[in-house]
Amino acid sequence: MRLLYTISIYSYYLAIRIASLFIPKAKIFLKGRKNIFDKIGSAIQKTGFDNLIWFHCASLGEFEQGRPLIEKIKRDDPQIKILLTFFSPSGYEVRKNYPGADLIFYLPIDTPSNARKFMEIVKPQKVFFVKYEFWFNYLKELKNNNIPTYLVSGIFREDHYFFRFSGAWFRKQLSSFTHFFLQDKKSVELLNSICFNNATLCGDTRFDRVLEISKNAKQIELVKQFVSDKKIMILGSSWAEDEKIVASCFLKNQQLKTNYKIIIAPHEIDENHISSIEALFISEFSCLRYSNASDLNIKDAQLLIVDNVGMLSSLYQYGTIAFIGGGFGKGIHNILEAATFGLPVIFGPNYQKFTEAKELIKLGGAFSVNDILEFEKTLILLSDEQVLKTASVISKMYVQGRVGATEKILDAVFPK
Repeated sequence: MRLLYTISIYSYYLAIRIASLFIPKAKIFLKGRKNIFDKIGSAIQKTGFDNLIWFHCASLGEFEQGRPLIEKIKRDDPQIKILLTFFSPSGYEVRKNYPGADLIFYLPIDTPSNARKFMEIVKPQKVFFVKYEFWFNYLKELKNNNIPTYLVSGIFREDHYFFRFSGAWFRKQLSSFTHFFLQDKKSVELLNSICFNNATLCGDTRFDRVLEISKNAKQIELVKQFVSDKKIMILGSSWAEDEKIVASCFLKNQQLKTNYKIIIAPHEIDENHISSIEALFISEFSCLRYSNASDLNIKDAQLLIVDNVGMLSSLYQYGTIAFIGGGFGKGIHNILEAATFGLPVIFGPNYQKFTEAKELIKLGGAFSVNDILEFEKTLILLSDEQVLKTASVISKMYVQGRVGATEKILDAVFPK
């Protein structure tokens, strides 16, 4: 079975090489891994890291879950060195200069030889995999070298291959983990059902992260001027379908157009996407790109398009309501960054894999919509000041009531 797994890894790598001829992201994926072992070896040799802890994150979302742990470890013991690896370019390219880690690289492809070479060079003292990254050749080498390995903010579902009749080999590989720190009770029960009792319910470290964001949010003077005395709809991490729904609703409802200004921070900020957003709104809205904003033009704009990366989490402090993108595609993006500021959150129908979305809907702090009509009805509902205030309080208290996972994990891993 391990042979079949490894063959699938090589096949995936071959597919990426072919895709790189046509797809820029695939090309970046390969370029980032070129001479990767020389880069890692040189960096470690130069700094002489002995006490090194390795964190691996698939992409940007998982990084945000690992970040509170990284920063707490460094605060408690500045002598510890952190190696941070990413699988995806969307994680690495955004956070390659993150100051909280001492070394940041792409993770070499999970082949047996790569895994062995990586361990020989890095020699980590402890390893943290975030959420659900399971690279089985790396896990085998970690177990062979008796290196403590932890899954943090982990989550399991019944349809994972671990719990299928054919999943015996995959279940066996879970024995490489020293301990599982999990988000929800169901995940603990699922692991217990296959005889893994080294699992603790700790919650999700994202709650710690977003609460910290809300406490240390950067003030953005131009956005403050844009807001003026209007209500603000923030469309965060949006895709084309999300933008079309918001545009259609606001363009046909004059009252909404009068009461609200809109901030859009799209998931992709290439020129084609930004231009397509402008085309949706330009007939009725005064549109302004943040890169072109100034004291002279910001107050008169009705739609502000944020054409950069890194501002969204601070933007939510200026919002009234948030529409979170992704719900008409593979799944919603981070709703907690908005909820921590007390914003009611709206999103499309694809949210079933996100516990926080389901819980907030039940509580009344979040709303899922299937189309323009449902979106408009939700905005009309939230136009009632009491309803808006109640939903806002629910969102904020939901986050504040679930912090603490970071402390629980590190207290267990680094007992005092």
